[in-house]
Amino acid sequence: MNSVRNKLLLWLGLGLFSIIVLAGVALYFQARGEANQIFDYQMRQIAASLPRQAFSPISPGQQFPELEDEIMMQIWDSRGAVIYHSHARGAMPRQAELGFANVSGPNGMWRVYSAQIGSTVVQVAQPQSARDEIAAQMAVKTVVPLLLLFPLIGVLSWVAVSRGLAPVRKAAAEVAARDMNSLQPLADVGMPQEIQPLTHALNDLLARLKHATETQRAFVADAAHELRTPLTALRLQTQLAERAVDEQERRAAFADLKNGLERTTHLVHQLLTLARQEPDAMSFTQVDLRALLGSVVGDLSSVAEHGGIDLGLSDQGDDGRPLRVTGNADALRILFNNLVDNALRYTPAGGVVDVGVDLSTAGYCTVVVQDSGPGIAESELPRVFDRFYRAQHGQEGSGSRAAFGSGLGLAIVRQIADLHRVSVELRNTGHGLQARVVFPLSPA
Repeated sequence: MNSVRNKLLLWLGLGLFSIIVLAGVALYFQARGEANQIFDYQMRQIAASLPRQAFSPISPGQQFPELEDEIMMQIWDSRGAVIYHSHARGAMPRQAELGFANVSGPNGMWRVYSAQIGSTVVQVAQPQSARDEIAAQMAVKTVVPLLLLFPLIGVLSWVAVSRGLAPVRKAAAEVAARDMNSLQPLADVGMPQEIQPLTHALNDLLARLKHATETQRAFVADAAHELRTPLTALRLQTQLAERAVDEQERRAAFADLKNGLERTTHLVHQLLTLARQEPDAMSFTQVDLRALLGSVVGDLSSVAEHGGIDLGLSDQGDDGRPLRVTGNADALRILFNNLVDNALRYTPAGGVVDVGVDLSTAGYCTVVVQDSGPGIAESELPRVFDRFYRAQHGQEGSGSRAAFGSGLGLAIVRQIADLHRVSVELRNTGHGLQARVVFPLSPA
């Protein structure tokens, strides 16, 4: 199981056990060094405590009592004859060099001390294994209490890790207990510093989800409200068509019904377009703005011709080269379609709609859509980009106050502009309404 607690306990246990083992090894070598110093001092004291009178040679068959410890001693005269040894069994290694030396003997390595006393040489020896055994015993006596404490330390580590991970379990339980509509931020009071980045990221995600949910709910509520009126009107127009008493009245009713269907279809199309632009994820590429504007003007030329409006594209700086900006081609097409369509919708017959490209500002390109319609009241210009807000199309006091569409066209324009991080503004020029969209140019 991929558990943080199990991994922490495993690594803590392995680390603690390794520390105890390393401490035992270090204590063993330290005890060995101390034991060597003590036994070397003891061997010197043994040699120094012997009397300096001459020893008689050992008689054949003479026996000496064996020492109970591991220290052996022998003495030989100046001719090399052994005149004393402490143990009758086994031979001791001889070391002619005075002082301490490590000598290989019958049972392994020996620690040998040789000293000259009078005309004799005294040799005190001890097997290294005896010293190692004592050092190991000393190290074990020190490490055993630590090993006995190991289970207690393990329990304390388990409790500490469990308490340390308790905030994670608390946060997980809080998230699990929520329903799909509970998007309030998680409380991070008392959370450890290591957990706070996770809770902050979750709270940021919850905030974005809450914003998206509220936006979706508002859109659905507004869309339902906006569709209620045209659908009611369609139902009434259908009833009028059914109740028509003659052909002329029936044709008029069906004409009204057709116009109502067209308005409702346009409203639904605008709603779907706005809904498609909701997600933040949008692929951006290099878009040729001149080609895109030419395509938009070409697509709407038949609408302009049907309404008796002169629609044209003017680009004084056109040198035949592409005018590239960074954006999403489909979204930008929707943006300019809405701007040009609004201009055509509220420009009277015989009027002019001009789509121009302004390159007067270095590094920027401004697309200008100028119509010859009545414009929008100055007091309503700040709100025309709001969803479902219907401005009165016409200057204050002009007498022409037509409702401004479904209230979605310019909302779509503003949303696409915000996604592309470009500015869009409307202004009354005195000869109609002018829309300006400013793009930063991409490097050549």
